[in-house]
Amino acid sequence: EEEEEDMALQDVCWRAEVPNFDVFPVGTWDLSVSGAGGTGTGTGTGTLAVPLGLDPVTFLEPYIEGDEGVQIQLHHGTTTLAFKFQHGVMVAVDSRASAGSYVSTQDFKKVIEINPYLLGTMSGSAADCVYWERMLAKHCRIYKLRNKKRISVSAASKLLANMVFEYKGMGLSMGTMICGWDSKGPGLYYVDDNGLRLSGSMFSTGSGQSYAYGVMDTGYRYDLSIEEAYDLAQRAIYHATHRDAYSGGTVNMYHMRESGWIKVSQEDVGDLHHRFAAKAQ
Repeated sequence: EEEEEDMALQDVCWRAEVPNFDVFPVGTWDLSVSGAGGTGTGTGTGTLAVPLGLDPVTFLEPYIEGDEGVQIQLHHGTTTLAFKFQHGVMVAVDSRASAGSYVSTQDFKKVIEINPYLLGTMSGSAADCVYWERMLAKHCRIYKLRNKKRISVSAASKLLANMVFEYKGMGLSMGTMICGWDSKGPGLYYVDDNGLRLSGSMFSTGSGQSYAYGVMDTGYRYDLSIEEAYDLAQRAIYHATHRDAYSGGTVNMYHMRESGWIKVSQEDVGDLHHRFAAKAQ
């Protein structure tokens, strides 16, 4: 009966020609490719499917000649920004996700809402950032259940840094900012895939960060009004998307206040371009 159940499950999960579940023993994965006919992922045969009309060797070459033993190197692009001011913490991000030289989506959500008083931004590998920040959200929830109080921004960022430090040098790609409000007031920390953790008043990450920093350097001050902070953050991300090919989509803004975060706006960069151009005339 157990064999019949296994075979039934095998028929659902695997292609028919796979004889058993031991098709991929640990450490024996075959990095072969298949460019013929099939439209599936190639999982059942241990191959990687590539689009028709492409030479498989040429297609995979940029991703299998990595450094430090990491065999898959992907191109990353984004622009995220967070800064403190007198009314809390502003968070602004774009929404373009790229896969190599291709734009995979214009609507990727690069801010993870950990809890009503904590936000996390993402740059680098989307999979790494989403997984580890969701893991952080789980541990923050467990902390609250055990201790009957919210975790501090400092402790949350330290928790994330400790988790990813254990995987240092193993190919993670992360540049995140943990923003929140606790008993000590507004908090802003930068955490990367090496376990580096920094506290500061302003951070920008991603391929468009230099453009965002340029705008911030011309207009940032701590005593910004709420309206001025909104406009500055939006302009910084817009100008980054205008100059950086790997940033784009929409500008999503959040405001972290003492009562928790609010989502301020989500506007397409094309609409912002026309609006700012009209104001400049």
